[in-house]
Amino acid sequence: MIRAIALLLALAAPATAPQGFHSSVKPLPASLQTELKKNGFWHRGCPVPLSGLRVLTVTYRGFDRHNHRGQMVVNASAAAPLAKVFHRLYQLHYPIKHMQLEDMYGPVRSRPADDDVTGSFSCRQAVPSPCVGGNGTGTWSMHAFGLAVDVNPLENPYVGCGQSRDPATKPYRDRSRHLAGMVTGKVVAAFSGVGWGWGGAWAGDTKDFMHFSSNGH
Repeated sequence: MIRAIALLLALAAPATAPQGFHSSVKPLPASLQTELKKNGFWHRGCPVPLSGLRVLTVTYRGFDRHNHRGQMVVNASAAAPLAKVFHRLYQLHYPIKHMQLEDMYGPVRSRPADDDVTGSFSCRQAVPSPCVGGNGTGTWSMHAFGLAVDVNPLENPYVGCGQSRDPATKPYRDRSRHLAGMVTGKVVAAFSGVGWGWGGAWAGDTKDFMHFSSNGH
């Protein structure tokens, strides 16, 4: 269902995008709203209504060095600024692993095995530092507002006290050496250019290298 929705949103656009950068912003169709509710990504009491969200479609560079069409659900107020950010990432040839609606919101069995999905909206609590443990902080994540983006989570882990929640991220915890997909200073600058902050710049031992948000949290 999610894949069919993505195809409808893209209209006649192909899955790959060989001709430069393109972006679009559209309201969530009723079918996607239904899927978000059914799969637990939105529920009554969430801090933003479904009418306040948009589907952002952008061209991105894949790890295969080809152009692809990616989509994410974001806050309506963030859609235009984020289109500018992803345009800049495209210009930088910054590679993104997965960025499809089905990757983020589809059935678990259809999501990428590496869970390395670049995405935004998810109505959930903020995740505690790996130093603390647990599953929630009792406060809304900026993702619950559609005002945060996680970029290549495998290559840019959430770390604290020298550890992360996913053992597969271990090769990427040493930020002194650059590997493909890791956030660079130019990526940080692309987000800071629209006023967004980076979790990798947080004070203290806890760093969320994948995380960018409108308020830096």
